[in-house]
Amino acid sequence: MNMADKVILVTGGSRGIGAATALLAGQRGYAVAVNYVTNRAAADAVVAQIQAAGGRAIAVGGDVAREEDVLQLFATVDGELGRVTALVNNAGVLDHQSRLEDMSAERINRVLIANVTGSLLCAREAVKRMSTRHGGQGGAIVNLSSMAAKLGGPGEYVDYAASKGAIDAFTIGLAKEVAAEGIRVNAVRPGLIYTDIHASGGEAGRVDRLKDAVPMKRGGSAAEVANAILWLLSEEASYATGTFIDVSGGR
Repeated sequence: MNMADKVILVTGGSRGIGAATALLAGQRGYAVAVNYVTNRAAADAVVAQIQAAGGRAIAVGGDVAREEDVLQLFATVDGELGRVTALVNNAGVLDHQSRLEDMSAERINRVLIANVTGSLLCAREAVKRMSTRHGGQGGAIVNLSSMAAKLGGPGEYVDYAASKGAIDAFTIGLAKEVAAEGIRVNAVRPGLIYTDIHASGGEAGRVDRLKDAVPMKRGGSAAEVANAILWLLSEEASYATGTFIDVSGGR
């Protein structure tokens, strides 16, 4: 498969790690589908940057937590760019910092559906297009986990951490399921990264508060995570599946 045939879908691609991944993928020659839920302007800005550099890109709306949106998302990419050959399951949510006893079922379910069900649905549709079993040419999937899957998120986000623990198990299982069908499935676990997601949790300065606990004594950048994602998607990682890269400064 040459680069002219490579089509990547980045869910939640309008900001943070997703935007950095979409931009780097465009630089590497992928046709890029930038998924967003509500912020069309931000997605369009990412697309414009890719196009300005001579790449192909489109912005595609859709909430990965909704099956009908996922089906439409992939259908749109099929029609405008071609079959997906790379998927980055980046879309995800968290809620305000809280102990478990103060979490509602509505909050827990919203986090689990967006982070877990959404990733499974997108991977399902990607497999249908990539798998040699279905006439595809193979491909690669990278799931965004989190160091929270290993650390647990106590006192802040145990629901989010649990969702990322599920992503770890899913990555291992799907990697084994489709390994003989030309598809590699891996994951990246970001640590404390400077992105807008911390503001969603109610503490925009969280990385600066905690960075001294990181062995490297700093927070990471979205671009550093994107580099790991693009390596896992590349032929340089051709014998890597069911594996994880922790981008966490040693934390």
